Amino acid sequence: MAIIVQKFGGTSIADAEKIRRAAKRVIRAVKKGYQVVVVASARGKQTDQLIADALELNPNPPRREMDQLLSTGEQQTVSLFAMALDAVDYDAISFTGGQIRMLTDGVYTNAKIKSIDAERIHKQLDKGKIVIVAGFQGIDENENITTLGRGGSDTTAVALAVALGAEECEIYTDVDGIHTTDPRMFKNAAKIEEISYDEILELASLGAGVIHTRAVGFGKKYDVKMHIRSSSEEKEGTIITHEVPQMEGVVVSGATVQKDMAKIGLVGVDNVPGNAAKIFACLANAKVVVNDIVQTEVSAQKANLSFMIGASDLPAAKKAVEGIKDEVNCERIFVRDDIAELSVVGVGMRTHYGVADKMFSALANAKVNIDSITTSEIRISCIVNKDEAGKALEAVCLAFELDKPAEERGRGS
Repeated sequence: MAIIVQKFGGTSIADAEKIRRAAKRVIRAVKKGYQVVVVASARGKQTDQLIADALELNPNPPRREMDQLLSTGEQQTVSLFAMALDAVDYDAISFTGGQIRMLTDGVYTNAKIKSIDAERIHKQLDKGKIVIVAGFQGIDENENITTLGRGGSDTTAVALAVALGAEECEIYTDVDGIHTTDPRMFKNAAKIEEISYDEILELASLGAGVIHTRAVGFGKKYDVKMHIRSSSEEKEGTIITHEVPQMEGVVVSGATVQKDMAKIGLVGVDNVPGNAAKIFACLANAKVVVNDIVQTEVSAQKANLSFMIGASDLPAAKKAVEGIKDEVNCERIFVRDDIAELSVVGVGMRTHYGVADKMFSALANAKVNIDSITTSEIRISCIVNKDEAGKALEAVCLAFELDKPAEERGRGS
């Protein structure tokens, strides 16, 4: 009998009525002949409340104790979910991450999964039970509870789908699938029927919040069919799969804007081997995550270097580069925290020309100035003023017809 994994996010199971609604989805899958494994997040804002409770007592709580605390949100949810199924005469059993031997490394609050013992789940499925697993958590080799960090329940679901050889991993959320851009910023954004792992990895890394990059990375590595679906509507969502030939016909699949960004530039750095390594080693030691990097040679003796970071990393990054400034003979440091990063993504860029021309023409017509540009094989990103991000996104979305389904784009043009 085929196995399906269904993951329900916190907003999808925030109260008793929503848990009952999620239980009905599980039952429908059972009636179709599937063995069902459910992965559940903490309900609603419960994790936020637990964090607030911890900080009220200790502004710098030990990470081990935070994992002990935060794991309780999911444990409550899976028990309640099992009770809801039992109330309508469906046999269910709930497990914590530790009970299914989801073994992780020992990095508290951001652990990585090392292995899963699927035997206990298989035994329960073979008895006809629905198995409900707490997302976001595991245990290390010393039986300490660990949590998986942001997007941890998505990662749990995909990892379980791999371990169990599941036919599909359904991710239920409060949207009806992945859209060409954030509908809150561009109200006419179209739903995407199918998207490649590479495209959604780029979009997720650029701020698209429907699914986390670690979960997609698991899916790509182990070829898991992933289906992003609405928890409140009965319709198909978005399939994440390997790239297929027809995807190349869609030049741009989606667009994103990240507003919580900052940029640091080092002007007039000595143009000698090793200076870039010194700068980024200093940033790494300060635990600063660096995004797009641009280095330009301005003469045989000097170069300019700039990079993007999350706004929350700005104080640490400024301190780090100030500390290395004299060692690399930097003439001046400039900082911008009034910027946003606008990106377009699509596997079709590999085989189509004119994408950059269309994007930059749209921004020019909208009177949006571009600070800097970076690219990958399937992405073009540019930095714009934060207060112009909205109209920049709309201009680009209209230029690439991201208000239309993929099959309708380009008609009549």
